[in-house]
Amino acid sequence: MSDSKPQRILVSGATGYVGGRLVPCLLQAGYDVCCFVRSEKRLRAQPWGDRVRVAVGDAMNEEDIEKAMEGIDVAYFLIHSLGTGEDFAERDRKIATNFRRAAEKKGVQRIIYMGGMRPKGEQKSEHLLSRIETGDHLRDGPVPVTEFRAAQIIGSGSLSFELVRYLTERIPVLICPKWVSTPTQPIAIRNVLQYLTSALETPESTGETIEIGGADVLTYGDMFRAYAKVRDLQRTLIAVPFFTPRLSSHWVGLVTPIANSIARPLIEGLDNEVVVDDPDRARSMFPDIEPIKFEAALRLALRRAESDEVPTVWNSARSSSPRANEMTADLETTEGLYKETRRINVHADADTAFDVIKSLGGQTGWLYADPLWHVRGWLDQLSGGVGFRRGRRNPTDLRVGDAVDFWRVESMEEVGEEKMLRLRAEMRLPGRAWLQFEVEPIARERCRVTQQVFFEPKGLTGTIYWNMIAIPHRIVYAGMMRALRERIETRAYRLSQMSEETSGTTTLEDVEAARR
Repeated sequence: MSDSKPQRILVSGATGYVGGRLVPCLLQAGYDVCCFVRSEKRLRAQPWGDRVRVAVGDAMNEEDIEKAMEGIDVAYFLIHSLGTGEDFAERDRKIATNFRRAAEKKGVQRIIYMGGMRPKGEQKSEHLLSRIETGDHLRDGPVPVTEFRAAQIIGSGSLSFELVRYLTERIPVLICPKWVSTPTQPIAIRNVLQYLTSALETPESTGETIEIGGADVLTYGDMFRAYAKVRDLQRTLIAVPFFTPRLSSHWVGLVTPIANSIARPLIEGLDNEVVVDDPDRARSMFPDIEPIKFEAALRLALRRAESDEVPTVWNSARSSSPRANEMTADLETTEGLYKETRRINVHADADTAFDVIKSLGGQTGWLYADPLWHVRGWLDQLSGGVGFRRGRRNPTDLRVGDAVDFWRVESMEEVGEEKMLRLRAEMRLPGRAWLQFEVEPIARERCRVTQQVFFEPKGLTGTIYWNMIAIPHRIVYAGMMRALRERIETRAYRLSQMSEETSGTTTLEDVEAARR
C-alpha cells in the first residue's frame, strides 16, 4: 500500500456499535466515507447521515459488496452476526469470504478488521473462535488485512459495559459463577476508535495482527467492584461453582437488557482468558495512543449515559434483532393482516404531540396499564425473547433502528406538520406485529393522532393468539390513547404558559418537572 493518505473509505457495519462511532471520526479527519448498510433510512437517521455516501446491500450477497467497493481505497470490516441465530459463525465466515473476494476484484488496497482476542483455556468459546476465523478468511487472499484483536469494549451503551452496569446496579448480592475470576483486559471505546483511525496513517500496520487492550488486567469480579466503587454502591460477590453457561445466560437475561440468545455465546467467552500477550507491539506501532485505565473508562461511559448523549448502543445493529434476517413487508390492508385503528383529536400542535409520542417507552412507560406491559415482557423473556429490559437509547430522541423496550423503530417520517412513527415488535410472537402512530394537523393548535396496531399471523397458532388477546388489546391500547391525549394536552398547556413568562427563567426542564 502507498504511504499516501487514503481518501475513499468504506465502512461496513456502520449502523453497529463501533461502526456508528467510527464514521464521525473518519469524517472529522477529512476522509471520503461510504457506508455499506442494509437500511439507508437507519443510516440517514444518524446526525452525520447526510455527510456520507451510502451503498445499500446484503453482505451475504457478494455482488452487493462489489458495488459498494467501487473506487474504495480502504475497507473496514465491522460486521458481526452474533444474535442472528445459532448459525452466526457460519454466516460470519460466508460474509468474510464475500468481503475478501469483492475487495480483491475491486482493487481495494487494504482491509481493516476489528476482531476478538484469541481465547485461552481448555473449552474454547465459539463466539471468540468465530472472530478469529473471520480474520483468517479475510486474510485468505492478496489484499492485506490489518486485524485488531480486543477483549471487552467499555463505553456508554456497549454490551460489556451494560453487562457490568446492570448486574452491579440491580443486585446487591452477586451470586457469581467461576468466570468472574477469569483474567481479562478490557479496552475503552475511545482507544478502539483511536487505533482504527490511526491505522490509516500507519503504513507499518498493514498486514499485521495487533492485540490491543486497556491499561488494566483484571477479572469480571474486579470490574463489578470497580463499578460499585465509582457509583458508591455496597456490593457483595459470592462465588458458586455449579453455574453453567446456560444457567448464567438465563440469569444475565433476567436482570440485564441482553437476550438469552446473545448472553449464552457471550458468557461462554467469559470463561476464556483474554489478555494482550505483547503489549509493546501496539505501543511501538501507535506511540501516541495512551491506553485508558478501566475506572477512567467507566467514568467516561457513565458520564455519557447519564447525560443521555449515547451515539450508539450494543443493539444498534440489526444483528441484535431476533428477526434480523426477515424481510420487513410493507404494511397494507390485505386478507390475513389484522389491523386495529384508533383516532383522537387533540388540542395541541402536531410537533408537541409527536414529541410526546417519541418519548414513549423506557422510563416514561406506555402511559396505561404499565404493569401489564412489564408482565408481557417478563413472559417474553422467559420464552427466550428480548423481554422488556432494553429501554431506550435516549429518553426523548429517536432514530430509525433504535430499540424501544421490546419494539424496534422501523420507520419515522416528519414531512411538514405530518408525522409518522412505526415500531416493529421484537417479542416472540406467532407472527409479526407493528404499532404505528400518525399525527396530522386539523386546525390551528389542533391535530389528530391515529394509532394503528397491525398483526400478521403465522398459521393457525397466530390466528388463535390474536383472538385470545383481542379484548386485552382493546382495553390497553384504548387506555393508552386516552392517556396520550391527556399527556399531549398537558404538555401543550405547560408550553403555552412558559411562552407567556416574561422573566425568562422558565425552562423546558421546569415544564417537564411540573408536568410530572
